[in-house]
Amino acid sequence: MVTEGFSAEKYIEEQSKYILERIRGGEGRLYLEFGGKLVEDKHAMRVLPGFDENAKIKLLQRMRDQAEIIICIYAGDIIKSKTRQDFGITYDLEVMRLIDEFRSYELAVNSVVVTRYEDAPPVNQFIAKLERRGIRTYKHMFTKGYPTDVDTIVSEEGYGANPYIEVSKPLIVVTGPGGGSGKLATSLSQVYHEYKRGRKARYAKFETFPIWNLPLKHPVNIAYEAATADLKDVNMIDPFHLEAYGETAVNYNRDIDAFPVLSRILHAITGSTEGYKSPTDMGVNRAGFAITDDEACREAARQEVVRRYLIAECSYRKGAIDEATLERCKLLMEEVGATRYDRPAVAAAEEYAERKRAQNPERYDNIVVSAMQLPDGSIVTGRSSRRMLSTAAMVLNAIKKLAGIQDDMLIISPTIFESMSSTKANVLNDNTSLNLEEVVMALTLTKLTNPFADLALKEIPNLKGCVAHCTAILSEKDEQSVKALGIDITSNPEFSNNNLYSV
Repeated sequence: MVTEGFSAEKYIEEQSKYILERIRGGEGRLYLEFGGKLVEDKHAMRVLPGFDENAKIKLLQRMRDQAEIIICIYAGDIIKSKTRQDFGITYDLEVMRLIDEFRSYELAVNSVVVTRYEDAPPVNQFIAKLERRGIRTYKHMFTKGYPTDVDTIVSEEGYGANPYIEVSKPLIVVTGPGGGSGKLATSLSQVYHEYKRGRKARYAKFETFPIWNLPLKHPVNIAYEAATADLKDVNMIDPFHLEAYGETAVNYNRDIDAFPVLSRILHAITGSTEGYKSPTDMGVNRAGFAITDDEACREAARQEVVRRYLIAECSYRKGAIDEATLERCKLLMEEVGATRYDRPAVAAAEEYAERKRAQNPERYDNIVVSAMQLPDGSIVTGRSSRRMLSTAAMVLNAIKKLAGIQDDMLIISPTIFESMSSTKANVLNDNTSLNLEEVVMALTLTKLTNPFADLALKEIPNLKGCVAHCTAILSEKDEQSVKALGIDITSNPEFSNNNLYSV
């Protein structure tokens, strides 16, 4: 069982109080840039055990009468089909998912902004798709003069070249599917336009990581570096905060590097010499005050750093990241004193695969094994076969164990199994083994006549949060199915076959 180390209730209480203080503490509308994930922040949930992955959206729901949301997405991420790792979906699809999520919490979505717009077919198709569904979209170009020529930035050629986004509420939340989405530029562009219209406005940043009042080398902060290795983020002591207050605070390189320019831009827009004295001042971050068990958070963060390294290995093998990013992840893993085998499911999967190969090298030459650690700490495994993929076998064995069903008992009707396999091969022209989704469907059909199948199915929700590992890279379909059950799975950087198109 994972030991909780974070109070979600205290976090929401502290954070909402602090945001309201910011809203009431100055004149004009507050543009609040949200760093990290606003919905389903699984990174925070993993490194701060006890964190509610939807804490931030629930916090905003309390203030829904005062808030509306602008979603930013960088055009280059659309063109490159950048993927959100937690869900295996591209950033453009993530924007659509976010809109649905915000609406489910009764939060007003103002519009979507495509930042650093490029006239490219995927970008234009994305905009057309949103507009035809009634979603307002805006195109923001690269800001002329950025980052050094403040006079040009704060002019009609700079922020003035962007269209003003019509807003009406006192709190404007500016978010996006990931880092580098253009949230800061959008926020500052809006502040510029507000002042041009004779209205005061302010900027602040809602940040979770790095946690400013934890040590620089705390594993929770190192886990943030691992999560943003592709962006080359590095945690640093905030020198501006140290000079202004004599207080040590942790921030990261991009915010620290940008602060002098950002401070000058805000001064040029507002005409005021009063403002933030450090990038940490800009942040609305009370996460550190909700940690209840530091050691539990340290261990969870170590596990996350290992997880990020394993993901990086596969991303590198697939050509998605460069060698420098992979090496960075490896160094961070070593920095927290961990190895890939600190994730117990890794050794379990590899050892089972090696054992099978030793028994019969010819038969098990291409064997793929998946292993999962259950809530009680025990490990279950599943191997690939003619009938089903290793992930499907693993989940099937796991729910049987949780339901107290004997390992050798059949809980899927052989007739249903063969019928589904036959239809897949003969009708859909797909000769692959049944995947996880198909095995769950087979189990659902069997439960109509087999009560043990029903017992097993009822255990599926108990797999949420379990950690798993596979000895081969999963297909996108299989990975999405595993993650849909809430299972946190990683893989070895090996392909299950030599096919280039269908893996």
